[in-house]
Formats: sequence, structure tokens, C-alpha cells
Amino acid sequence: MDVKKEKILTDEEVDILQEIMNIAFGQAASDLADVIDIHVILSVPFVKILQAPELPGYIRDEIRDICNISIIEQKFLGKFRGNALMVFPSHAGKELIALFGLEENMHPDADPAETLGRETLMEVGNIMIGACIGKLSELLRDSVTYSPPRIIIENHPCDTIPDSQLAADDSAIVLKTVFSFDRGSISGFVFLVTSHESIQWLKEALRKFIERYE
Repeated sequence: MDVKKEKILTDEEVDILQEIMNIAFGQAASDLADVIDIHVILSVPFVKILQAPELPGYIRDEIRDICNISIIEQKFLGKFRGNALMVFPSHAGKELIALFGLEENMHPDADPAETLGRETLMEVGNIMIGACIGKLSELLRDSVTYSPPRIIIENHPCDTIPDSQLAADDSAIVLKTVFSFDRGSISGFVFLVTSHESIQWLKEALRKFIERYE
């Protein structure tokens, strides 16, 4: 298994993919800042190769310090295809409402996770995911379409991460970054998960990307 995982992408391919993701996530942060005038701080993207059965446990481990979470999930379809997951702490809906200055639109007794906070989470996730995947596709000369985003709000991470639907002998490429805002106390994770069926195309796209800059 370990040998297979090491051979999926070479060290050079991983380095190039991380650099492309750095550009793509940077675009996502810029697009969000244009909408809400708030600077988004992103960590350097991290690339990890997993076997499909390891994927749910990996994501749970990465977010284990967040007790209650909300997830925006959106599928992207193209030659590079997979799922984008944006993970927030459950209180993020209320704080995002404050950052957007939308408190006056919310009834004082409303649950922000069920009303305006839910919509705000969806909007932030939609902007960041769309900008990130869009820039990634542009750099790799692909085009993508998206399924409608959906939000999952649960009390514990273990209840929200579904078991992988990939075949047991498949592999997944996980692209992860940690984000926070320069105002407020909101932080979270973005995971882009692409399945084994995209890997051969991705390797060729990375090769062509490198050739353009040689």
C-alpha cells in the first residue's frame, strides 16, 4: 500500500501541485475579501495521498480540536473532479453575520445556524470554493461545473464526515489549507478531495504546466 501511495505523484509533482494550490487558494481569499472587505489568512496548502478507506478518519483527525462543526460540501466536475469541503466551527454562522454587518436582518430569537447564519455560511463557502476550483482549473487548463453546495450542521465531527464512497483499492489526493479572518475569531479548514480517476489526467496536466514555464 505504501509503495503504491508513493508512486501516485512524484515529489516534483507534489511540489508543483502545492504551488498551484497556493495560487488557487490565494485567489479564493482575494475574491472573498472583495465581497466582505475582510482579509483572509491562509496556511500553505498541504497535499496528502491516501487510500480511500483512510479518508474519513484523516479528515476527522484534522478537525478533532473543533467540538461542533458546520460543513459546506460542493462537488466539482471536470477532468479534475471531486469534492470540496469547507469546515467551520458551529459558532461561525453567528460571527460571520457580524462580519457582514447583517445583524439587523436577523430576528433576535432566531438560531443563526438555521436562518441567516446558514445562508451566510453557504455564501462564504460558495465564493471560496468556486474561486479556488476555478483558478485551479484555469492553471491546469480544465473547465469544471459544480453541483449546488449543501450545508451539514452537526454536534460532532464524527457525525458529519461520511464514509468514503471510493472503492477500497482506490486512492485519493487531499489538498488542505487552514484559513482565518483578520477580524473576529473564525478559523477553519478547506479540503479538496479528488479521486483516483482524476490522477492520470492530473499527472499529465502537471507535466504540461511545468513545460510552459521551462
